[in-house]
Amino acid sequence: MINRELIRIKIVQLTYAYYQNGNHNMDNAEKELLFSLSKAYDLYNCLLSLIVAVSKESRLRYEVELSRAKREGTPLPSGKFANNKFALQLEANKQLNEYLENQKQTWDDSVEFVRNLLTQIEQSQIYADYVADETDSYEADREAWRKLYKVIIMDNDNLDAMLEEKSLYWNDDKEIVDTFVLKTIKRFDPANKELQELLPEYKDEEDKEFAVKLFRATILNADQYQRFMSETSRNWDFSRLAYMDVVIMQIAIAEMMNFPNIPVNVTINEYVDLAKLYSTPRSGSYINGMLDAIARYLIDTGKMMKVMPTR
Repeated sequence: MINRELIRIKIVQLTYAYYQNGNHNMDNAEKELLFSLSKAYDLYNCLLSLIVAVSKESRLRYEVELSRAKREGTPLPSGKFANNKFALQLEANKQLNEYLENQKQTWDDSVEFVRNLLTQIEQSQIYADYVADETDSYEADREAWRKLYKVIIMDNDNLDAMLEEKSLYWNDDKEIVDTFVLKTIKRFDPANKELQELLPEYKDEEDKEFAVKLFRATILNADQYQRFMSETSRNWDFSRLAYMDVVIMQIAIAEMMNFPNIPVNVTINEYVDLAKLYSTPRSGSYINGMLDAIARYLIDTGKMMKVMPTR
């Protein structure tokens, strides 16, 4: 689940923090990086368990409404959402339950939030259309939750505040992790029952090695990489740059120099996007031009064996 986009974001954050906090202990910084990445996987499981929590609350609400309807002789409520087949399969998922048990994760201390979220869902057009549709299939149930998640859970200020209370590490993770939750929902197959596989923490060991290698190269070769910056622009004035710009370019150079299989243009594009996200409004275009010049300088001087398109 932890992909290179998320790894790059974490390395930008932790490299900046490494220089700001004054405690230059490489081993501790590396442990903090891996811990921060593991917290993103915690968030993934936490958001899946939120679907389960809402589903459980829906069943409780349905039972109350059903009892009242029978007692008062009024029309019976729909139990379609309360017994959504996808949500029931997720609730029984062995991998999710084992993870939550090991991490002691629960929404039990946020009952009011879960109830309010269920009310928001029940008041949505997606819910109304789903309950009104006479189609009774697993695919329709799964699609209903995919839509609800995308529209109501992905962009939810109250949820963002709730997650921030649970972990400060989750502030910048949710947008990316949301995409993995949606991917997981689409992958669920009723034939797999409770053994449906969730996304692994890392796709493979190579991505974890990428994180450690990139972070260490960024820190340990900082002087060399900053010298490449200054040699590319003789009039370079670091005091006039946003410090985050220097950090981002330093990481980008580390990636260009240490990962021969990643094309230069891919690296540049990734860090230009990060500059737009974390630095000044003008940083994106500035870093794009600088990284292009630095990459050509490294190739021309034989310091990097990669190719770039001619201008």
